[in-house]
Amino acid sequence: MMEAKQLIEMNNRRRTELTPENEKYYSDFLIYIRLQFFLSEQQSEEILMEILDHIIEGQKEGKTALEIFGNDPKAFADELIAQIPKENKRNLARFISSLSLNMLGYLLMIRGAIIYIISFFKDVDITVYPAKSVLLFFIILGVSLFSAWAIFKIIGGSLFLEKKNSAADTVKAAVVGMTAFGVIFSSSHFLPNVGPNFDFSWYFSLVIGFLVWGASRFLKNW
Repeated sequence: MMEAKQLIEMNNRRRTELTPENEKYYSDFLIYIRLQFFLSEQQSEEILMEILDHIIEGQKEGKTALEIFGNDPKAFADELIAQIPKENKRNLARFISSLSLNMLGYLLMIRGAIIYIISFFKDVDITVYPAKSVLLFFIILGVSLFSAWAIFKIIGGSLFLEKKNSAADTVKAAVVGMTAFGVIFSSSHFLPNVGPNFDFSWYFSLVIGFLVWGASRFLKNW
């Protein structure tokens, strides 16, 4: 049995065989199902490959995806989603852990790089307050996840429409992004420095950030 990654690669190759009309139909269908993160990735990709195979076979007979699956692809997709089992809890926990470590690694590396660059021009306070840092990290993580969910909802709402309002969707996504930035910036600015503290140099920030990022990649591919 092919793994999900292999199915995704094959899907990307075979989609080039679709006509523009069928590719548009199938792309909306594919994005809609892949946005359901809590479903089994393996079985979702298997179903997507089956759908793609049917469309390609239908093309050879002169049929369109609309003729094969009907003019309500969202309803059809919802029927399939209802039959796909949820992702294994272990895989889901590994995904969330990998995502969290990945974000933490990037934040530490970005912090190290910024401190290093600014230190050429002025003295930089490298004091870290663990209580504030941990709380700020979870705020950033929560806001990022919520923002991603909101943007995916915007994307999902624009699928299967004959006339898509890309400008309106862009504005909505921009509002989500600016709101997220505002919450994170306000939190980092107004959260008080309390509890014990220590100096955390740019060098150690970069090194530890890289190690944490590496751990996230290992966990993702494990």
